[in-house]
Amino acid sequence: MNTRRPSTIPALPKSALLAQPPPILRREQLRIELLATVDSLHRRRADLVSEGFIADYVALHWLEWNGGALRLTVTGQNVCAQMRAGLN
Repeated sequence: MNTRRPSTIPALPKSALLAQPPPILRREQLRIELLATVDSLHRRRADLVSEGFIADYVALHWLEWNGGALRLTVTGQNVCAQMRAGLN
């Protein structure tokens, strides 16, 4: 019987695993992009914002639909204020 041994895959050293940054959580990614999203909405360029981001912002109640247009909710305004404060 002809049995083949699986090829070995070299293991990465632990230092290489620790050197990689942790993945960004979706909510954190949304926070990071919120100011740019709001800027795009103010410039009437919602086409520059990913549809997935818009759906997530609405689900988080950071944005809401109002007469066919998107606008910030009170929660969204608070998140923007937190992000702006972190930039200073």
